Amino acid sequence: MDYKILNFTIFCVNNVASRLNKSAKETYHLMQDSNIIDGYIVPCYDVLHSFSKEYIVDDLVSFMHKKGVLS
Repeated sequence: MDYKILNFTIFCVNNVASRLNKSAKETYHLMQDSNIIDGYIVPCYDVLHSFSKEYIVDDLVSFMHKKGVLS
């Protein structure tokens, strides 16, 4: 994984964790186990990184709900 994508992934995990009031470690495991990092964040980096923080976090939390990661 390239450095800018790694930084963006960390940004996503930390901001989603803040929104959900969970630790970054717990959020990372939820996202990794449900293939959100390797199946969505990394391949869609070129598009995702151009959006606002609020949009990215809303999108990822919504995606986590759709995948059944969050109830």
